[in-house]
Amino acid sequence: MEKRVCFDFEIEFSNGGGIQGQEFRLDIEGDDISDEALADYIVRDMRLLMVGTVRILNKRIIEEPHKRPLDALDGLE
Repeated sequence: MEKRVCFDFEIEFSNGGGIQGQEFRLDIEGDDISDEALADYIVRDMRLLMVGTVRILNKRIIEEPHKRPLDALDGLE
């Protein structure tokens, strides 16, 4: 079965403001992903600029079919 990560996140921008996500899900390769790799993936995938701090909260790995083509996962590790 394919794996996905389900998590909450908080992003603060260096120029003020921020965004949050709850129970956000992303496809992953393998059985786990580090918080740092996950934060990098969110910032890159959402094309965010001027990111200050990224916090990953309540992370859990779930078994669920992937929603994106495999090439979208390149470099996620």
